[in-house]
Amino acid sequence: MTTPNKQHDAAVFVGRFQAFHNGQLALLRRALAAAPLCIVVLGSAFQARSPKNPFSWQERAEMIRLALPEAERERLRFLPVRDYYNEERWVAAVRRGVAEIAGAGSVVLVGHFKDATSQYLRAFPGWTLDDAGRQGNIDASGLRDAYFGAHADASLDAALAALVDLAPATTLQFLRAWAALPHYPVLAQEWESLRDEKAKWSSAPYPPVFVTVDAVIKCSGQVLLIERGRHPGKGLYALPGGFLEQRETVYQSVLRELQEETGMQLLDDDMRHALKAVQVFDHPDRSQRGRVITHAHLFDLGARRPPQVQASDDASAAEWVPIEQLAAMEARFHDDHFHILDFFFGLTADEDTAK
Repeated sequence: MTTPNKQHDAAVFVGRFQAFHNGQLALLRRALAAAPLCIVVLGSAFQARSPKNPFSWQERAEMIRLALPEAERERLRFLPVRDYYNEERWVAAVRRGVAEIAGAGSVVLVGHFKDATSQYLRAFPGWTLDDAGRQGNIDASGLRDAYFGAHADASLDAALAALVDLAPATTLQFLRAWAALPHYPVLAQEWESLRDEKAKWSSAPYPPVFVTVDAVIKCSGQVLLIERGRHPGKGLYALPGGFLEQRETVYQSVLRELQEETGMQLLDDDMRHALKAVQVFDHPDRSQRGRVITHAHLFDLGARRPPQVQASDDASAAEWVPIEQLAAMEARFHDDHFHILDFFFGLTADEDTAK
């Protein structure tokens, strides 16, 4: 393990910080001791709020700033980076952002190998790695469970009191104030729905793996989207889709889900001719439900008039949206559905070649 006794030009500390806790504060102080400039990479940026990612990157940056004295706050820079669900693109985005902030000086990457999600620490050759080890037995997901679970029995004060040794006092103050915002009860209901759904599988001999399908329907420069009518993701945009049934192929399943949620149903020959690609999306963290592997089917209906659609089943609305508008809607999508669209339509491709 390397130690932070050598001064570098910049230290980089990566995390989601949902919410900022004492283990992360210890690592941040280590990064501040290693270099005059500390770049905090805020992962999972630009996503819709969810029980896993409740706080915007700006809110997380403020949470981190509040935990430090004023002099140390001035040495921080924040770099929000989206989840590309593609390590190569993510690493390139981090490198590009760090270079724009710190220039070409020496960089130390501060972190610790927690589990498989920490392998990104090995993806930055040329940077010094400071593996600081685990800083306390603190689990951010458990912290969020206590926070959102408190809403059900009106015990927020007790929940925050129980976290007093796990998070800075300023984080607890932030959480108390944030609970008064409209986001809190909405996400608490979402958290409860997800908890109940996972409880149905609690007696299974091993964690379940779900197989789903999604339909990417392109027509005349537009794409068909639904608004989810149920948890999880209630009120967010999504692709029409759902779970694979026992006696279906993925192709049969995607046509059924498309018809059930949007009412769109063309002749089978037309749909087969329009099918241009099928792509599997299987990142372990792509869905809040757990391990969900989806097969996204791209259909291109050409320059015709878009078929009429009518929302039903899990969808509260169905509409055709111009593809050129999708990039500005990133924070309104359920799970990784924006990134599925990005894969097919290159919504963020310009950022890969910037500078």
